[in-house]
Amino acid sequence: MKKILILLTLSLFLSSLSAQDATKTEEGSTPVRFTFGTNMLIDNQTVETPYKGGLQMQIQHRFSQIETYHDLYGIYGSANTRIGLNYGITDRLMVGAGTTKDYKLQDIQWKYLILPQTEDNKMPVSLSYYGNIVFDLRSSDNFGPEASFKDIHRISYFTQLIVARKFTEKISAQIAPSLFYFNSVPVNSDNRGYKNLNFGISAGARANLFGSHSLILEYDRLLTKQETEKQPKPNFGIGWEINTATHTFQVFVAQHNQIINQVGLLYNTSDKFLVGFNITVRF
Repeated sequence: MKKILILLTLSLFLSSLSAQDATKTEEGSTPVRFTFGTNMLIDNQTVETPYKGGLQMQIQHRFSQIETYHDLYGIYGSANTRIGLNYGITDRLMVGAGTTKDYKLQDIQWKYLILPQTEDNKMPVSLSYYGNIVFDLRSSDNFGPEASFKDIHRISYFTQLIVARKFTEKISAQIAPSLFYFNSVPVNSDNRGYKNLNFGISAGARANLFGSHSLILEYDRLLTKQETEKQPKPNFGIGWEINTATHTFQVFVAQHNQIINQVGLLYNTSDKFLVGFNITVRF
C-alpha cells in the first residue's frame, strides 16, 4: 500500500506542477513547434499533445512475431490491436481512452506539456508528463486465488517524464524515465516472481529525410530486476513515418507485442521481432 501511495503522490505532484505559472515560456520566447510528427513514437508517447479542441483517433496494430513463411512472417499469426481517442483540453493538456485486445485492457491516459522548448534556447528542451490507469478485464481466475480476488487487482498505473529536444529542423530525440505499479502480478508458490513496483527507461528519435517522410527509432528497457527465471527483454524498434495535415502513418519492426507501456516493459520475454503499424487521424 505504501508503494501505491508513493506512486499516486508523485503523479499528483507532477500534475500540480504542470498547472503552475512557472511552466509558461518566458515572455518574448517562441515555442518550438513539431518536435515530433505526432504524439506517439512506435510504442511510446512523445512530448506532443493535440491542440485545444483537437480530437485524435489512433489505431495501433501488432502482428505476430516473425517466424516462417507459413504464417507470412507473422502477418497471419495472432495480432494485438488498440483503438483509442485523445482530446486536447488545452494546447498543452491531453486526455484519452482506449481498448486493447490482449489482456482485455481498458486505459485512461493523460499528458501535459510542462515546458516547451523555445527557439531562442532560453528553454533548451521540452518536458512533458504522461500517465495512465489501466484496467484488466479478464476473468478473476487470472489474478491468483479467487478467494482473495478483489477488483482493485485489475488495475495498473504508469507515470513518466518525457524530455525532448529538436536539434535541427529535421532531427529530434527524447528520453523518458518511467515508474509503474501493478496491483497484482504473477508469483510462484515460493512467493517469488514479478515485482509490483518497477522502473523503466525509454529513448527515441526521429529524422525527417525528405518531404513528409521520416525515420523513427525507439528503445525501451526495464530497469528493475525480476525474481523470475526469464528476465523481461528490452525493446528495439525502427520504422518509417509519413505525415499529412490530417493523418500520420507509421510502419515498423519492433520486439514488444504489447501496446500498453507497463505491460510491454514487464512481460516481454522474447527477443524476436514483429511488424506493426500505427495510424493517427486528426479531426
